[in-house]
Amino acid sequence: MARRPCLAVPVPDPFILVLYYSRHGATRRLAELIAQGIDGTPGVRARLRTVPPVAVTTEVAAPPVPESGSPYAELSDLEDCAGLALGSPTRFGNMAAPLKHFLDGTSGLWLSGALAGKPAAVFTSTSTLHGGQETTLLSMMLPLLHHGMLILGLPFTESDIATTATGGTPYGASHVARPGSPVVTEEEKRLAIALGGRLADAAVRLHR
Repeated sequence: MARRPCLAVPVPDPFILVLYYSRHGATRRLAELIAQGIDGTPGVRARLRTVPPVAVTTEVAAPPVPESGSPYAELSDLEDCAGLALGSPTRFGNMAAPLKHFLDGTSGLWLSGALAGKPAAVFTSTSTLHGGQETTLLSMMLPLLHHGMLILGLPFTESDIATTATGGTPYGASHVARPGSPVVTEEEKRLAIALGGRLADAAVRLHR
């Protein structure tokens, strides 16, 4: 009896985790643009995930599945990713508490070195131009450095960095969500997509 040939099971492309917290949608929009830049790079794909809000009363729990938008992240998303884009709105020059709360629960991954050597990038949004974008981006880098991740920013070869009058920094993508004008500008869009592309390119090179 002739044996059937074994059919190769296709292996999915490695993914980059785009992990964010967004209260009013501005940071979520940046996350989607970064994912667009990732998905435009052959050999890798984006996985969008968010984190639940934290409650003042600990007995109040978030629903297991958000009503809309990205699913909630699990530690396995971090463990299995080929790279990470981390995003948060600014809270007094720092990342938002829900994202910090999630990162505080990653000590097991730190102990195992699961994220060491993987590329990472950060992004943020604020309601004012001088609302602490750069300090928020730097604050998000700190736990990633402790995890041994390789931090990527936006170089000045991206011409929009030198000309933008809204968001966009060398430390990561950003957006100024001014009251009454929450639309992401063309410069902010291009820089967010470029950051996703840079992160994806680094992940593909490191994954070889």
